[in-house]
Amino acid sequence: MKKKLSIIFLLLIAAFALSACNGDSDGFNQNREINVISRETGSGTRDAFIELVGVQVRDAGGNVIDQTSSEAYIAPGTSIVLSRVETNAYAIGYISLGSLNDSVRAVPINGVLPTTASVQNGTYPIFRAFNLAVPAEISDLAQDFIDFVLSAEGQAVVESRRYVPVSSGAPAYNDPHGMTGTVVVLGSTSVAPVMEHLKEAYEAINPGVTIEVQSAGSSAGINSARDGLADIGMSSRELTSDELAILRSIPMAFDGVAVIVHNDNPVPGLTIEQVRQIFVGDTTRWAPLIP
Repeated sequence: MKKKLSIIFLLLIAAFALSACNGDSDGFNQNREINVISRETGSGTRDAFIELVGVQVRDAGGNVIDQTSSEAYIAPGTSIVLSRVETNAYAIGYISLGSLNDSVRAVPINGVLPTTASVQNGTYPIFRAFNLAVPAEISDLAQDFIDFVLSAEGQAVVESRRYVPVSSGAPAYNDPHGMTGTVVVLGSTSVAPVMEHLKEAYEAINPGVTIEVQSAGSSAGINSARDGLADIGMSSRELTSDELAILRSIPMAFDGVAVIVHNDNPVPGLTIEQVRQIFVGDTTRWAPLIP
């Protein structure tokens, strides 16, 4: 019995020593693999992110190539990215700044944290516009809702949700009174949260109007606006030249793309190049990124 206990004791000591060598002494094993969380094809956030950090490149023929690692987990929405990173100490992902909460930690990029101020002054390097995709001809009601979004009142809602307004001198909303009907707004899961708040503010002024906000991804929103299935498409990426041949693109806000990790992850910050290397699969472990 004593011999068996001695063996168990020695095994425990060996396990502890191995754990310490692997960086577990502080609860985080720096030698563990990085679990990359990306977004699905058609996500405006993915399109903006891979372009801004250099994951997307063009070949000699000018064709766009997305070099996102084949090992990345593909999350079909912002909430899934948040959930995967919150519950995995070795995960890294990216989300809209406006969707950031205390369940995860935003990593400084090039020494700058993503905030409304750092997006506005241009010091945070990963940011994009939120756009409304609309046909050349739209209903008076849809146009009035767009007018509200771009008004002083609408832009105040945008700013209250940690986004950067497109204009600091927007005109006051001119309430036409007595409008009725429904406007369908469909698209980006990143734009949808602020659009819900804009919907509530608009409906409070126009109780006879219903604004239906549906999350389905930027490409789905653009296609729905093009095909007449939605009055307004929401996009967190720029529209392509082909899309702009059919639709108008109206910027409604600017947004940072936050690179997020688990709250227990000690990585102090990353450069744009380090982010690129992680998401293309060149850097696969946390050790070289943590002093």
